[in-house]
Amino acid sequence: MDETAQAGTEWWVWALLIAAVVLGLVGFYINWKTRRLPGEHVFQASRWTRGNRIFPAQVQITPQSVTMLQPQWIGKREESAHIAHISSIEIDTNMVFSDVSIETTGGHNPLVCHGHTKGDAVRIKHTIEQFQSEYYGRPKA
Repeated sequence: MDETAQAGTEWWVWALLIAAVVLGLVGFYINWKTRRLPGEHVFQASRWTRGNRIFPAQVQITPQSVTMLQPQWIGKREESAHIAHISSIEIDTNMVFSDVSIETTGGHNPLVCHGHTKGDAVRIKHTIEQFQSEYYGRPKA
């Protein structure tokens, strides 16, 4: 085989190897950024919906607060509200996925998360209402 043809073949092999390594690292980074938050009541949006293609949003509910986390390429966007400051929860059910809007008493923009299944959206609402009932000392309905 000619030396120039062999050098050309080596170049393509190295280019493919580098591309595979870069794609592998990007895939690992995306998987690392979208790992599930700790806790029992964590709801992750579907990747099939707007704003969630690469980094799906997650809603974490604890007895003290509701947190919406939206990972980004660099950093994350996190919004949180104390359980006592949640005034209403709106579920907009579309054909397949639901949008959840959580209003607060502070007059701030609502926590809005797109792309949850209908079952997850209903569980988000019931979990928040359960924790609010426990917080205010009322029996569950």
